[in-house]
Amino acid sequence: MMNRDILLDMEQEDDEEEGDIVLENLCDQTIVTSFGSLESQVDFRTPEFEEFNGKPDSLYFNDGQRRIDFVLVYEDESKRENNKKGSNEKQKRKRQAYESNLICDGLQLEATRSVLDDKLVFVKVHAPWEVLCTYAEIMHIKLPLKPNDLKTRFSAFHGFNWVGKLLRVDENIIKPEQEFFTAPFQKDRMNDFYIHDRDTFFNPATRSRIVYFILSRIKYQVTNNVPKFGISKLVSSGIYKAAFPLHDCKFRHPSEDPSCPNERYLLYREWAHPRSIYKKQPLDLIRKYYGEKIGIYFAWLGYYTQMLLLAAVVGVACFLYGFFNQDNCTWSKEVCDPDIGGQIIMCPQCDKLCPFWKLNITCESSKKLCIFDSFGTLVFAVFMGIWVTLFLEFWKRRQAELEYEWDTVELQQEEQPRPEYEARCTHVVINEITQEEERVPFTVWGKCIRAALCTSAVLFWILLIIASVIGIIVYRLSVFIVFSTQLPRHFNATDTIQKYITPQTATSITASIISFVIIMILNTIYERVAIMITNFELPRTQTDYENSLTMKMFLFQFVNYYSSCFYIAFFKGKFVGYPGDPVYWLGKYRNEECDPGGCLLELTTQLIIIMGGKAIWNNIQEVLLPWVMNIIGRCRRVSGSEKITPRWEQDYHLQLMGKLGLFYEYLEMIIQFGFVTLFVASFPLAPLLALVNNILEIRVDAWKLTTQYRRMVPEKAQDIGAWQPIMQGIAILAVVTNAMIIAFTSDMIPRLVYYWSFSVPPYGEHTHYTMDGYINTTLSIFNIVDFKNKSRDNPYFGLGNHTTCRYRDFRYPPGHPQEYKHNIYYWHVIAAKLAFIIVVEHIIYSVKFFISYAIPDVSKSTKSKIKREKYLTQKLLRENHLKDVKKYIVDKVIESVDNNLRPKSE
Repeated sequence: MMNRDILLDMEQEDDEEEGDIVLENLCDQTIVTSFGSLESQVDFRTPEFEEFNGKPDSLYFNDGQRRIDFVLVYEDESKRENNKKGSNEKQKRKRQAYESNLICDGLQLEATRSVLDDKLVFVKVHAPWEVLCTYAEIMHIKLPLKPNDLKTRFSAFHGFNWVGKLLRVDENIIKPEQEFFTAPFQKDRMNDFYIHDRDTFFNPATRSRIVYFILSRIKYQVTNNVPKFGISKLVSSGIYKAAFPLHDCKFRHPSEDPSCPNERYLLYREWAHPRSIYKKQPLDLIRKYYGEKIGIYFAWLGYYTQMLLLAAVVGVACFLYGFFNQDNCTWSKEVCDPDIGGQIIMCPQCDKLCPFWKLNITCESSKKLCIFDSFGTLVFAVFMGIWVTLFLEFWKRRQAELEYEWDTVELQQEEQPRPEYEARCTHVVINEITQEEERVPFTVWGKCIRAALCTSAVLFWILLIIASVIGIIVYRLSVFIVFSTQLPRHFNATDTIQKYITPQTATSITASIISFVIIMILNTIYERVAIMITNFELPRTQTDYENSLTMKMFLFQFVNYYSSCFYIAFFKGKFVGYPGDPVYWLGKYRNEECDPGGCLLELTTQLIIIMGGKAIWNNIQEVLLPWVMNIIGRCRRVSGSEKITPRWEQDYHLQLMGKLGLFYEYLEMIIQFGFVTLFVASFPLAPLLALVNNILEIRVDAWKLTTQYRRMVPEKAQDIGAWQPIMQGIAILAVVTNAMIIAFTSDMIPRLVYYWSFSVPPYGEHTHYTMDGYINTTLSIFNIVDFKNKSRDNPYFGLGNHTTCRYRDFRYPPGHPQEYKHNIYYWHVIAAKLAFIIVVEHIIYSVKFFISYAIPDVSKSTKSKIKREKYLTQKLLRENHLKDVKKYIVDKVIESVDNNLRPKSE
């Protein structure tokens, strides 16, 4: 996490001279060049005089009245071991300039030294009422007008109330928040707002958000007429070590301070604790404590997990259908039958070292294949194509409800440029809209060059990922020969190991494990690469930055995680030629062949290893890494010091969440969403694995946010941002991939063609529809004398009376006028596969379109509530305004009458 932040802040500082630092005249006074006078305004106290002793969870200044809205931490330059006087003095002047401007802007500061390390200084920041009101208006923050009399929540059916009560959080513990009609705050209409108590009108999350807005925009330096400002830049350059809002108490115990809301404790007890794993999430409290941006993530993750429950039930049912019907699988019986599969000699699958082998050694893998390659797989693939549409459409409705309940409808946020962007603004151009001069970081040509370089870098790294996939393919081709010689497939395959570990199985498992390891290594590298490219691209706002990084990261991850699955599903075994004329990879390696039952089982193995390994690794990393880091930090400090350290110092020693917040959590879930939807036709248990992982993921994320990380700055958000269109794109692609998996990877279409066609010529003369003889029909014949390598030392010979071998394809036998050419059955199967893809795609896309049309993004009841609230809000404001106007007119009339009645002598 720390490395990511370092990469995010890779901006070079300009070399400044001593006279470059200039304070902005915020106080209507002369430019300040000496910082001693403003330094004296900061209440700097030593720990011995602190009043927090005995109250380590105090959230107030030493006077016990002013609430701490933010904490800044820096290291006293005079106490540093490696004291570089020039550099330290420069940092000190910047910090003093910054703090002076904070004071001039109305914020109140109080500094205190650390109890454990006297080098650390904590600057507590408080925003007075006037400052909060001013910036609430600037930020268009919606605040309460009057209590809301509209019902926004509906209870479950009476018959299921006991179930809902069991799953819901106890309202006696976490009391429901009172709801209000709201409007953007205006100072000149303050009397219209529901100000019952000034201390609680702005809740802690809103206060922290306002203060962070100020901290991000206060200047600390002007260099070459280019202003530099913002706490992010000061933290990244080391002038401050940290900046964060406070948690309100310990997470294990409620605060002894009666004024503390204890929301962190409630979240830990009812949300993050393992015993609450079956309960619904307290989304309103999450939103209140962490802000709408984090609240919407957990709302989406919870809704996705709920929808996975339905997919998991259907997936398990389809798996059980295949499991219980595997003994009735005719083609598997024929493979395992010693009189059928035991008599079929298969051709070698490599050129010199691979022996002949009998078909019945694939008996166990053919049984497993019957579990996944069944009619239930087809039903499940169609179901998942519809499920993903239902999920996305119902999530839009749920999101619209949250927008109303959380008051983010028509959210107005004026995004300011990122400090990193403004620091590079050295070119002056004329704005086309305002026709005024403005500074930009580079010219149009410079922007084009940067875009071209970024695009080239992205393509280069994608090609590198593809090269790694090619390396895995070469590994498969090379190691298959080794396994073929080390695990010889003799005619009498009776050994237990040979029954379960064939060369194809051994190659598949080892290649999947190596592929997973390479994926995780490349994953770490590409995170850094994507951040570096996006930093070089220099997006203007934080939203632009996150959207640009999102697309790059998803593109990298998509190729990284899914490329091996696409290879197995759509390329392996499709272009192999036939034994007499094989196709070679890179002119050297003979292309891989699938088992006689196809590559579906190998694709399933790949998905299990990658999905399972990724889930286990991510959860271990998310739990252990912050926990171990905090344990190490506590060991370095004095034992038992937590009892006497104040709240701000306890929070400082927690882990930093990172500038991108939940970006990586979203990315992890979207990659999982891709596995669940893109390749689910090969593994119907994928939704079940995702369901179990997500149930743990919610609580793990809740645990680390509540216990291991500093409190994040609350942010507003209406939706999940760029992740929504990415999921919609995956949903569209999933229909194609699953249809193609069933058509080209599984053996379902050839079996259906055989079943419906082999009762008539030219396929056979069966008197009824049957699968008998399917294996013999789908294996072509090859004459061993037609091998290109005919050396007597070659294992192609020495078969006794056997002069032919079999291979998986639909070709004419030797001696036929068109020997080794594709037969008519092959073209019928190809036509059936293409027809299947077209029909299934059109059916599913039609159903998806109908569902999307039939389910509006915003429910009728939510629309009515939004309109009614807007109407009542406007009516309330208008009526109050008319009252003020009438009062003003009446006062003027009375004043005029008094003036007219007053004697002239007066």
